[in-house]
Amino acid sequence: MSCLGAFTGLLSCMVLLIVHSSDGSEIINGKEVTPHSLPYMALLLRTRPACGGILIHKSWVLTAFHCGQIKTVLLGVHSIKANEDNSRQVINVKKRFPHPQYVSATKVNDLMLLKLEKPVKETKTVKCLKLDDAIKDPAAGTSCMVAGWGQTNKDVKKMSDVLMSGEVTVVDREKCNSDYNKHPVITSSMICAGSDKKNVADVFYGDSGGPLMCSGGLVGVTSFGSMFGRIKKPGVFSYLTVKQLSWIKETMKKSDI
Repeated sequence: MSCLGAFTGLLSCMVLLIVHSSDGSEIINGKEVTPHSLPYMALLLRTRPACGGILIHKSWVLTAFHCGQIKTVLLGVHSIKANEDNSRQVINVKKRFPHPQYVSATKVNDLMLLKLEKPVKETKTVKCLKLDDAIKDPAAGTSCMVAGWGQTNKDVKKMSDVLMSGEVTVVDREKCNSDYNKHPVITSSMICAGSDKKNVADVFYGDSGGPLMCSGGLVGVTSFGSMFGRIKKPGVFSYLTVKQLSWIKETMKKSDI
């Protein structure tokens, strides 16, 4: 059964959240999630853990274009180091589908689909996250959730062993452009979200490709930012617009032909 749901009837100091081989990426000011409470979370590997992703179909994971040459997907993971044989599924990537209109200079369309070599088996610890036909653009001030195994501290150059989550606050695009960010320009296909006026919150190295969840639904994919949880430097996420949802749907459909 497809996990697309209604599909069927359906980030001047800014730096890209590229995870170098010596780096990881973690949620700033986040907390450890209850093990396996986010069963759609995917840990993506090149030769080592590199990015996060979202299982949106039994055979498909959504992540960020800049995560690059992902080779293996781990599902049902809470602790990277722990023996999780009873919950974990390890599947190689059959083919990568980077968004054909990604532009490195502007960071638009920072999305990529990974087709798995074989479908996952849905269990209590591994489940698809359904996508809707249209995803509402979250208003400024909306509190959303981010999750990943990325660095939680700029002085600790390694990924978190356990899955972390945190709350970020959506920032108006015009304000993000005028007050916080000069380059690249934040477009209608991006969402700014990070610290509110009091509390530090952010994504960090290794969180790339992970979800931005608002009102319980997937709204965006972690893309780039200044990191370190700076109050005036929110993270930026690729917004799953109707156009992006259409690309996801069509890519998956064509691959099955």
